[in-house]
Order: sequence, then structure tokens, then C-alpha cells
Amino acid sequence: MNMTIERPKYLNLLIASKNNGFPKVITGVRRCGKSFLLKNIYRDYLLSSGVKESNIISIDLDDDKNADLRDPIELGNRVRSLCSSPETSYVFLDEIQLVFTIVNPSLTGGKHVLAKEDNKEVVSFVDTILGLSKEKNIDLYVTGSNSKMLSKDIVTEFRDKATNIPLAPLSFEEFYAYRGGSKNDAVFDYMQYGGMPLAVLKNESEKRKYLVDLFSLTYFKDILDHNHLRKTESLDELCNILSESVGSLINSKKIADAYRGLKKENIDEETVNRYLTYFEDSFLLKEARRFDLKGRKEIGALRKFYFVDTGLRNARLNFAFPDEGNLLENLVYNELIYHDFTVNVGCFDAIEKDEKGTSARQSYEIDFYAVKNLKKYYIQVASDLGNAKTKAREMRPFQLLKDSIQRIIVVNKPINETMDGSGLITIGAADFFLRFLKED
Repeated sequence: MNMTIERPKYLNLLIASKNNGFPKVITGVRRCGKSFLLKNIYRDYLLSSGVKESNIISIDLDDDKNADLRDPIELGNRVRSLCSSPETSYVFLDEIQLVFTIVNPSLTGGKHVLAKEDNKEVVSFVDTILGLSKEKNIDLYVTGSNSKMLSKDIVTEFRDKATNIPLAPLSFEEFYAYRGGSKNDAVFDYMQYGGMPLAVLKNESEKRKYLVDLFSLTYFKDILDHNHLRKTESLDELCNILSESVGSLINSKKIADAYRGLKKENIDEETVNRYLTYFEDSFLLKEARRFDLKGRKEIGALRKFYFVDTGLRNARLNFAFPDEGNLLENLVYNELIYHDFTVNVGCFDAIEKDEKGTSARQSYEIDFYAVKNLKKYYIQVASDLGNAKTKAREMRPFQLLKDSIQRIIVVNKPINETMDGSGLITIGAADFFLRFLKED
């Protein structure tokens, strides 16, 4: 077993953006390793490249000792005072979303007054970040754990003025580089307990407790606090429904109906949509929208939701819902995103004759339509192809599509990669993650 967890992809992104004149904004779910990436991995790189330790400045905004620096103007003043040397200072600001927004002090007699939503003349962390990044002797790096900091308005302000680096929990490649051993045993462990860095370092019983506590004491609390909610049974139950629905096409109406069936009480679709936004904003969930493979466009309200980490998904259900097929699908989705693919759920209709010879329209789905530059893949995910009916079901959509896009079936078995006469690739999950997705 490797003694250190390495994040080569993200280290290389940071190195490539070093001293580029823009702030580096690193986003991702809490505890996925943003701070470790900056304050350990990247810091070690800077030191090894000749940067003086005194020119590396780190401020943790979630530390109560730095509570005064959650004022954007105070933060800017403090950083500038720490960067008095003409040499470049490398500044790390951790959990930047904790910096609040104030009314422009020129309008309040110099007082720092917390801004309200309808205030127009304000100073926010965006102003601080952009202001500091203009300093000739500051190379700025910030982390954030809530996508509100990258809302449409803020993205507009940052456009062409920041380098965004989205960080995920450990990819399977990163996980396996640390764990080693049997690739197929590693897939099973990764499927069950995911790639949250601190979980990977623990034994099995410790992993379970850590992940369960992380979900309830950190993520759920963050969602409640950030959105000014009291803990509600409906939010809690929605999270369970989403956890059980990985790999299923759903919309707000289907979720509301499921909730009504479980609790015998109503929840409106607007509330469901709002709660879904909360989970997405915390980076816990990502959505995959349907894409019409014949009409070549995104369609409809139905979509799939995948957890950023399968260990967190399993922890939410107390590790009592081990559906290998859906979990493998979640892993494939996450790995495609990690390798910079755009991912949709493929769908199309076809006219077919039934047993009586009557023509009827049938709807078909392909788990993923993945695109990256010139690469385009249709991907089906299966826990096992030993059953003839299962294999026929997975193959049927491929047979009906007549285009030349590469077809792939990913199987959770230790099989060698094969290609049949039609060009269909069948490949084991470990090989798909460790080799196939890395090929140029």
C-alpha cells in the first residue's frame, strides 16, 4: 500500500495555472481534499521548486480565530499586509464562501453593515478575490464548498477573470494507487466505501462510522444552516428517496409521489425542486439529463441523480441497500466526469412490431452518452452479463441505433476486453477505469 494519497491530475492543473494572473478557485464537496491539495500537495511542490516558506500564506476561514476575516474588506487588508515582500506570495484562502457580503461602507458612514438581498451597492468575497488577484506580488488560490459561490451572477463576474478547478473525491485511479492489491477487490471496496480521502485511510468499521457521521453532522447540517432551515422530516426523507433512486429516471413529481406513498402526506413539487437544489449546491449530487440520440438534443424533465461519492450514498442508507448495478452506474458516471466527459442519459424511440405483428412505438434508454472532444461513446453498465435476458436487454438499444458511435458495455467482472464483429466493446470495470478512460 502506498503511504500517501496523491492527486496528480489536480496538482498538474495547479502547476499549469501558477502565476497566470488569475485567482484559482477550487470547488467541491466538503472533506474531498481541497485543503490537503493546497496546503500539503501543492505547498510541497512550491517548496521543492524554490519558493520560500515565508512566501506561502494560508488562511482558514472556517477557523474561529479568523472570524474577523469573514468581512471581505478586513480579509483583503490582512492579506495585503502579509504580502509586503516584492517577491510573489502564494496565498491560500480556505472556505471562501464563509466571507459575508456587506453594504459598501461609503454609503454607511464607514460602518461595515451586513447586506440584504435587495442591496445593490455591496462588497463581497468576489470583490476581494478580484482585487487581490490584481496585486503584482500575489498568486491567489481559494477553496469553496458551496456552489452558491459559483452562482450565475458570480460566474458572470468571474468570467475570464478566474481559473476554476472542480475537485472530486478520489477517482478510482487515485484510490487504487494508494490501496493497491487486487483490482477487482478494489472496485468492490471503492463501490461500498467510496473515495473520501479520510475514509480511505480508515479500517472498515471506522469507515462506516466516519461516513455516516460526515453525512449527518457535516453535510446535512451545512444544508440546514446555509439555507436557514430547521431540520425537517421531508428534507430527510427526500435524501433517502434520492439515495435509493440512483440510476433511476425521476423528476420532482415522481419524488413527491414517492414521498406521499411513504408518509401519507403531501409535499409540493416546488419544495422538492428547492430541496434538490440544496443537495446540488452542496456538491453532494450531480444530475444527468436525457439526450435524444436521434433528435440530438436534451429533452424532458426526467433526469438521473448521482452521488459525488458512493460511500456517502451508502452511508445515507446505513449500508443496507447494496445494489451493485446502480452503484456501478454511479461509479461510471463519476469516472466519466473525472475524465472531463460531458455525460447525458441517452434515449430514443423506435417503431417495432410486437408478437402479433402490430407496429408500436417503443422507448429505449442507454445509460450514458459521453462526449469529450472527438470521442463519443454509448455506454451500458451491467453487474453481470451471464443471464441471456439481461444481455439481450443491454444489447437491444445498440442494435437499433445505426450510427457509428462506439458502443461499450462495462461489466463488474474480471474479464478481458473483447470486441465483437459489430465493434461492440465489452470490458471489466477495473480495466475501464484504470486504462480505457486514460487512452488518448
